[in-house]
Parts: sequence; structure tokens; C-alpha cells
Amino acid sequence: MNPTTRRHLEWKFSQVFGERSPDDEILDADRISTVEFDKSGDYVAVGDRGGRIVIFETKDGKNTADQHYSRNQLEQLDYVSLNHPEYRYKTEFQSHEPEFDYLKSLEIEEKINKLKWCTSLSGSLFILSTNDKTIKLWKVKDRKVKKAREIDSPHQLLSSENTLLSEKSFMNEQGIPSFANGNHVESGVNSIFPSQELRSKIANYEDTAYARCRRVYAHAHDFNINSISNNSDGETFISADDLRINLWNLEVSNQSFNIIDMKPSNMEELTVRGGNCSNAIDVKSFASSFDKITCLYSDILSYKVITSAEFHPIHCNLLAYSSSRGFIRLVDMRQSALCDYSARIFQDEECHGSRSFLTEIVASITDIKFPVDGRHILSRDYMNLKLWDMHMDSSPVATFKIHEHLRPKLCDLYNNDSIFDKFECCLSGDGLHFATGSYSNLLRIFFHGGGSDEGATIEASKDPNSIKNRKPLPRSRRSSLSNLTRGFYKQGHESTSVVDEYSLNSSSKLQHLAWHPCTYLIACASGNSLFFYHA
Repeated sequence: MNPTTRRHLEWKFSQVFGERSPDDEILDADRISTVEFDKSGDYVAVGDRGGRIVIFETKDGKNTADQHYSRNQLEQLDYVSLNHPEYRYKTEFQSHEPEFDYLKSLEIEEKINKLKWCTSLSGSLFILSTNDKTIKLWKVKDRKVKKAREIDSPHQLLSSENTLLSEKSFMNEQGIPSFANGNHVESGVNSIFPSQELRSKIANYEDTAYARCRRVYAHAHDFNINSISNNSDGETFISADDLRINLWNLEVSNQSFNIIDMKPSNMEELTVRGGNCSNAIDVKSFASSFDKITCLYSDILSYKVITSAEFHPIHCNLLAYSSSRGFIRLVDMRQSALCDYSARIFQDEECHGSRSFLTEIVASITDIKFPVDGRHILSRDYMNLKLWDMHMDSSPVATFKIHEHLRPKLCDLYNNDSIFDKFECCLSGDGLHFATGSYSNLLRIFFHGGGSDEGATIEASKDPNSIKNRKPLPRSRRSSLSNLTRGFYKQGHESTSVVDEYSLNSSSKLQHLAWHPCTYLIACASGNSLFFYHA
């Protein structure tokens, strides 16, 4: 695909699930906590804070977006389908329940932290889900269910009501209506309606999806799980918490291998104590309390935790994980059983200027993603969206500023805990476009190419262009995209989309989103609503 032909995309609203009015109160259990497409894009799964998983499927069946177009049209399109898919509800089920750890006196929430699709087998769907402590493998399969329909004139049939409700009364092996006494009434039935019509009025088969838990991977993490990722070999996956990464086999649920361990031998070393600190925080609750530590800046700098982990999409021996210190480590599992030594460290050397307690917090990377070809790594911290080249670890090849306008307000954001909000990122299937969320339900979309285009800004609503009607506050020109070959900043242009960036609605934030693997379609979650936008 020629990048210039798809550089400036016009995004339009596609559909929404869970629409609500502005005055409706959202229950915390109904808030969406993760969104994930499968590899084909035929299914999208949504997890919420109540431990439920909802699955949607394409309306027109599998892989039918391109079926009405000629080969020449598809070759000219090269990658993007001419018609964007639309989805419908398929099924939902309860994945996790609230638990209580009596040994640690700790409540375990049912919230779904991450979802990952596995390889489909024998027409069944497999999906991994995790909360803070337990990972589950679910099998979702369609089955035909016979359901009875109400008949307009039951008295016209030569049978009793009890006979019609019996299993044998629906149809026999030859497909002929029969009754309990074995006598056929073809003449009476055919005089009313044909045999085929009779069956459709009495009973019909419907496809119903049901979910069954196949594996439970538990008791392997002392801290809260923040990431799961499938390996390209189709047999293994990793799970990561704040200090450890474990390697699992999908078929073995009672054993895992610890491949990365950042936990010190003496747990007292992880007790944060500062001269001016009012409290000493034990790191046994570090995963849940790290976001609210108040102590000296010098004490914080010596601690780092794992924030996200992802397998390489092609090479099964490579994985990357991000840190709260703002760097990404790429490790090779062939080097040793315990991957303490990274093959490469990606860290922005230009960000080593003046640091403070607040700038160290916003440098924490909250999400990383590989494109399909595995050539780059996309990372998101609180302030920026960065694109890294696998062959250059000194600086990102592109930097997209998301919250630079909030830098003067970091103290206020710290006081109301908004500075600890975690935003996800995603890439298009062709690796040329990137998206992430922001406050006020804003979706930011950028293009990977020359120049310094600030991309598009969409408000998560049925009218995505409504943001253009707002009047912006005056602001100085700022750079937004670095040179792709050298990694240095260029003078940026004013954004083409009009956004009042200084208006901050921290109660409405777009944190979870996913990109369709085969077309320009983005699914993003706002509260309990799932929005789809296409270009």
C-alpha cells in the first residue's frame, strides 16, 4: 500500500454497544477494563470490572468484508478492505468471581485485567483471561439448540398439547412429523401446511454459543498480574506481574517457569523509607500501593517494577517488557533459563535532563505493542506515545505528544491521583498508524511517515467530529514528531483538528482500545460503552 494514499484518514462513527445518556450513572462493575480483537478480526472480546467477558462477532460471517469485490479492486487496495465490518452480540459469560486470600488477608477483585485470543481449533474459540491473581483458558463453541415456537392454531392439529411438547413430536429420523402413538397424520397435517412449514412453526434450530473453562493457571504470582501474551509457537504464553514474568504451557496448568525475577532476596530492601516520609510502605502490597507512594524523590529512583510484557510476533524466543523507570528491555530466552540479562535496552537518552519526583512518575511506561512484522515497538507513557526501531535503542524514531499541555498541572494531577492513570496503545495491521486515548474521552490517531503531522483527534461519541466545534485556547507552536532516521525533534505544525487541550475531564477517560488486524477500524471503551470507528 502506498503510504501517501492512506495518510490522511477521515474517521467516521460505525456503531456503539452499551450506549447511555449523559445523566445515566455507571456502575463500577459495568466499566470496560480491556478490549481485544482476534487475529482474523471476526471476533472482539470485552472484559469488564465485574469479571464478565462479552464476545461480539461480525454480522456477515467470517472474512466476508471483501467477498463482493473483484480481484483487481482488492489488489489496488492492497491491504485495506473496501467495506468495514460491523459486529453483533454473540455471547457473554462470567470469567472471574471475587475471592479472598485468607493467608494474606487480601481481597482479590474479579476485574478482568487482560484478554488474549488463542489459536482456534475445530471451530472452537479459545481465549485467555486474567484478573489480579488467576489466569483462565476458556473454550467458546457454537452448538445447535432446538427451540419450540408458539403455533397460531394448535387446535387444528390432530394431537394433544402434551404430545406436541414431547421430544418425539418435533420430528423423527425421516423428518416426518409423528406422534407418541406412532400413527402418522400426513393427510390432516398436509391439508393445513406442508411438512417443512410445520417443522418451522413447531420447532427450529438456533446456534447458541456456550463457554467452558478448560484450564486454570493459579498460585504463581505474589503481585498483581498486569500482562499476558501468547507466543508465536501457539503452545506457550507469559504472565507478568510487578516483579516477575512466568512462562506457561497452555496444556499444563499446575507448573510454570520463572524467566524474569526482579524480586530481591531480602524483602525488607523493598520497604520504602524516606527521611521526610510519614509512612513506611511494605512491598508485599507494593503492586497495589505503588501508585500512591509519597516519599522522597531519592528513594523512588532506586525502585523499578514491570509494567507490561509482550512476546515478539514472529520470533518465539524474544520478548519485551517495560519498566516504571521508562525503559524497555528486549530479552532472548535462548541465552539462559533466567533472563536477567537483556539483549537490548531501549531508553530515550534525550530525556535524561532535569528530573523530579513528578517527571519520574510520568516516565513510567504503561503499555507496549509490537506490529505484525515485529520491526518496531510502540510504547505509551503518561505524556507521550513513542515508536522504537528494533535496531536503534538510543532514542525513539518518532514521538507523539499526548499530554504535553498538562505538564504545568502535574502537581494537581498528582494530588487527585490522575497522574497514575494508565493508557493503552494500539497499531494498525499495516503498522503505519497508531492510536491511544486521553481525557475527555478523546481518541488520538497518528500516522507513521515523514513530516510532523499531529494526527487526528476524535471524541468517543456518535458524532466523532463534534470536537471540531470547540474553540481552542491560544498556545505556542510545539514539536510533535521526531525525524524518523535520526530521532531528533523538528518544529511542529499546528494541529489540523481543533481541540481545547486545556480542558481536562479526568472522570471521563479513554484508556482501553484495540485496532482491527485487517482494516482501519478501532474499538475503544469509554465507561461501559464500546465505540467503533472506521476510516
